[in-house]
Amino acid sequence: MKILVIEDDAKIASFVVKGLRQAGYEVENAVDGKTGLAELRRLAWGAAVVDIMLPFMDGLSLVRAARQAGVATPIIFLSAKRELDDRVRGLQAGGDDYLVKPFAFSELLARLQALVRRANGVAEPVRLIAGDLEMDIVRRTVTRAGREILLQPREFGLLEYLLRHQGSVVSKTSLMEQVWDYSFDPETSVIETTVSRLRNKLQDGAGSNVELIRTVRGVGYVLGD
Repeated sequence: MKILVIEDDAKIASFVVKGLRQAGYEVENAVDGKTGLAELRRLAWGAAVVDIMLPFMDGLSLVRAARQAGVATPIIFLSAKRELDDRVRGLQAGGDDYLVKPFAFSELLARLQALVRRANGVAEPVRLIAGDLEMDIVRRTVTRAGREILLQPREFGLLEYLLRHQGSVVSKTSLMEQVWDYSFDPETSVIETTVSRLRNKLQDGAGSNVELIRTVRGVGYVLGD
């Protein structure tokens, strides 16, 4: 599937394009609003990621023009503007979703996948399960052996990523790129600290000695067998 990223900030564009390509998508980047609109009208894209503050034509005007031209591509806005009125304007302009900067790539990817599934009439998965661990994506809750575990937003994102890749070893680099946002400092030990905190919370809710998240030395982490 082809995804169009319309973003003029080189750092953010590189972060998004690289992550989407690693997730298996074909990705193109347009760096201004007029070029982005022309690309949206030229091809049938699977989805588009559109920044609001763009050269030559802002994202809101771009999407309005695209919708008026009959473009039905699922579109998610990126913006540093976080007020409710800003989000409402984005949706009223024809956007399907709105994500505030800075953002974690895992959230952007999940939102894009949800948009595409809805556009194709495919039901979204509500729960992710591994053994006695269950995550409700809609309600944003986690339970283990029926006992609720309270997680911080980053812990939830980390666990969701591991659940979606359960049984596979996930490298620290992948976690850095997919769960943490583009402003993340890779020199810190925040990944190790968050994994340790999440592991402890899951263990406290287990009622057994079964450890769900294991460290694969020199490689990364794996959830499940």
